[in-house]
Amino acid sequence: MRGRWISVGAARAAALGLAAVLSLATAVATAVPPARAQDKRVFITIGTGGPTGVYFAAGNAICRLIHKEAAEGRKEGRPHGIRCAAPATDGSKDNIQQVADGELDFGIAQSDLQYHAYKGDRPDAIRPVASLRSVFSIHSEPFQLIVGQTTGIRTFQDLTGKRVNIGNPGSGQRGTMEVLMKAHGVSPADFAQATELTSTEQANALCDGMIDAFGYSVGVPNAGVAVATEGCGARIVSLDGEVEKTLVAASPFYAFTTIPAGTYRTIDADVTTFGVVATLVTRADADDRIVYELTRAVMENIEDFRQLHPAFATLEPKRMVEDGLTAPIHPGALRYYREKGLL
Repeated sequence: MRGRWISVGAARAAALGLAAVLSLATAVATAVPPARAQDKRVFITIGTGGPTGVYFAAGNAICRLIHKEAAEGRKEGRPHGIRCAAPATDGSKDNIQQVADGELDFGIAQSDLQYHAYKGDRPDAIRPVASLRSVFSIHSEPFQLIVGQTTGIRTFQDLTGKRVNIGNPGSGQRGTMEVLMKAHGVSPADFAQATELTSTEQANALCDGMIDAFGYSVGVPNAGVAVATEGCGARIVSLDGEVEKTLVAASPFYAFTTIPAGTYRTIDADVTTFGVVATLVTRADADDRIVYELTRAVMENIEDFRQLHPAFATLEPKRMVEDGLTAPIHPGALRYYREKGLL
């Protein structure tokens, strides 16, 4: 996907259908144990992100499709016996590490962190996980630098001397922010204040005047971003300079992305930035049957998946099997893709 431009769709943030997915949250009130293939009824967990983010919507959408396919209690369906929960977590890094430790069965993670975890080439950023396996990719995730209306911030370098939320440890946005800071030759010490707020806290902090800017890797449109753009006139800054061009050219997991004018009220011209892809990952020892059934449930109901959030509107199975999958594809998913001629 190097150098490829990805369109994220021009749906207005006001049209966010997050409520349709949040209704599934009752299934995740408590975490359930990792799956055991020998049980008649198997419970699996999918690590997501903050409850206002697209990861949370994606994980619960996957659970919804698994439950839709289940035959138990119905005359039709597949007797797979799988029940699914998608709890909120700290995000990509946290998900990968919990999957590796067996605390989660699946996790949603940025493609760059998937790459570094499997390759083991950035132990400073994420613990090496040679057992990490890909299942499929989901939506593109442009990194968005969101700035207060009156801050005067027009470029990444303008963050010097400002109050900036760099993201909570363990989140994908924190990882991308650290990459950008290093590439631009700045550090948290160059900011007036570097906060570590979560994705659910940062938009309100911006509108309340506690911070001047925050970075966010998230699908478009997003309810949290809309809180800042619609609520207090925040803007999204383009990140398409020489630094970003060098990052994209050198990385198999980055691509430039266009956020079209009109996506949010304050976006009156196309914003160009770069980003990653959200991917679903698991462990090499995950049960083949469970991975197969999860993959099948999503791919056989892709039209339903597209309806569950605007960020999923353009999902295509062929792209989901290719984009951002830098760890080997799990054999259970591979079996389905070969059956359907997707590989």
